[in-house]
Amino acid sequence: MSADRPRGTDPGTHADVGTPTDLGTPTDFDAHTDLGTHASSGPEAEREADAQAEAHSGPGSGPGIGVATATTVATADHPAGAAEPTGSAESTGSAEPAPSAPAVGGILGREHRALTFGIISVVSVVAFEASAVNTAMPVAARALDGIGLYAFAFSAYFTASLFAMALSGEWSDRHGPLAPLFGGIVAFGAGLLVAGGAQSMGMFVVGRGVQGIGGGLVVVALYVVVGRAYPERLRPSIMASFSAAWVVPVIVGPLVAGTVTEHLGWRWVFLAIPLLILLPLAVMLPALRKLPRTRPGPRGGVRQVLGNRRCLLALGVAVGACLLQYAGQQPDWFALLPAAAGLALLVPGIVRLLPRGTFRAARGLPSIVLMRGLAAGALVAAESFIPLMLVTQRGLSPTLAGLSLTGGGVTWALGSYVQSRPRLEPYRERLMGLGLVLLAAAIVTVPLALLDGVPVAIVAAAWTVGGFGMGLNISSGGVLLLKLSRPEEAGSNSASLQMSDALGNVTFVGISGVLFVAFGGGEIAAHAPAVTAASGVASHPAAFVAVFATMALVALAGAAAARRL
Repeated sequence: MSADRPRGTDPGTHADVGTPTDLGTPTDFDAHTDLGTHASSGPEAEREADAQAEAHSGPGSGPGIGVATATTVATADHPAGAAEPTGSAESTGSAEPAPSAPAVGGILGREHRALTFGIISVVSVVAFEASAVNTAMPVAARALDGIGLYAFAFSAYFTASLFAMALSGEWSDRHGPLAPLFGGIVAFGAGLLVAGGAQSMGMFVVGRGVQGIGGGLVVVALYVVVGRAYPERLRPSIMASFSAAWVVPVIVGPLVAGTVTEHLGWRWVFLAIPLLILLPLAVMLPALRKLPRTRPGPRGGVRQVLGNRRCLLALGVAVGACLLQYAGQQPDWFALLPAAAGLALLVPGIVRLLPRGTFRAARGLPSIVLMRGLAAGALVAAESFIPLMLVTQRGLSPTLAGLSLTGGGVTWALGSYVQSRPRLEPYRERLMGLGLVLLAAAIVTVPLALLDGVPVAIVAAAWTVGGFGMGLNISSGGVLLLKLSRPEEAGSNSASLQMSDALGNVTFVGISGVLFVAFGGGEIAAHAPAVTAASGVASHPAAFVAVFATMALVALAGAAAARRL
């Protein structure tokens, strides 16, 4: 679903999907300014002045993610950015913050136990499905005679989740997170049933798309629930539980899915999961109904939510991504037409969906969103090529190659736990930068396995380091985002964070694919089975070096952006 999982995705992300949000008012797309920093952690006066100056530096016109000018430095509960441009913080009519937590008790205390259990259960079910589907997908595609649509079975989830993330942010800010959360869970289950019962590959792809809609709705709504239900001191812990909920599914998911596929058939990998969703629904409902109310957002029914410019832009990005993927699979000149149309939809949508200042790392929330996209994209792109490198270059079996990534899932949860420690709270911005430095070090270490004298275990060791870094970065980013978001803005802001995650995935996986082919990787991919069966060694290391070196640079670019938090 998103990068909150300890592996590449989402989910999408999207998604985990991926990778979500305008850091400001979700419904005003014409009046916007740069998003500044917060003062909740006591930054020096120089940074505050810089942030306020940037908040007023934009031209204030043109389409984009809306946020009105902020005239005061934000606090922990009321970060900069208001629904209407006003002269003071008092005049913004900000929503009341989440209620103060009792002096004792954590996320498993009596007040939060049921909701925490429900959240972890939902994330675990989604994580298991994401891990299991990779095992069942090849069998399903062959059974449905749909190898030609194999890639679309994955991308349908991602592209649908892009639109659903923006929709969930708007829906949550207007009417609260309850409806999009439960609607997303229902859509996710319905998509599984459609895919599991599909009699053709086309219907299977449709089911995956419905799943993506559900996944995109859920991931953003969960962020809003965390922002409204948990006091600030507990948010690092609940964010850590998001990552922890992925550990067991990532480890056992492929094994369970393989066993079910072999003995019961691939359909049961999809048909059995909806039954597991019923328990979280029953557990969470009473707690969700008790969520504190915030100031109502702009009113409007389904037509107003769907017709919002942000949702339309997300739909354009999703369609554009589909057109580009279709064009990439067509070997003739006619493919240029859908490619051009895809770019025309994709590029403007990306620019307008992400907060103003994202691409120049403006201080505060835009830099958080930028780092999320760079981190998720670098991880997923590198992770996608590791098993292929180990199989074609070092002769490992697919099972062993896949197991080399398992340690990263465990250390991701460990890193998320470490960042949740109260003593590290003053250093949260530095933790985000450190996490990406560790990821870059892990990625640049991986191609050392191309040398015959280097043991392949170095890949598993490196990926445990990278996973730990991602745990530090992703969870800290989620905490900072909620800290800088008003309760009524948490939905759109969370959607932008997840959108950046998803956009980073598709962008950098695409770039990696181009580099891979340009340096001879196409020949490896075309002859991988023969190479593996013959000697287990191929002679195109430059293709992998190009991918890993570039993604290491992407991670380092994200680390550099940490100075702007």
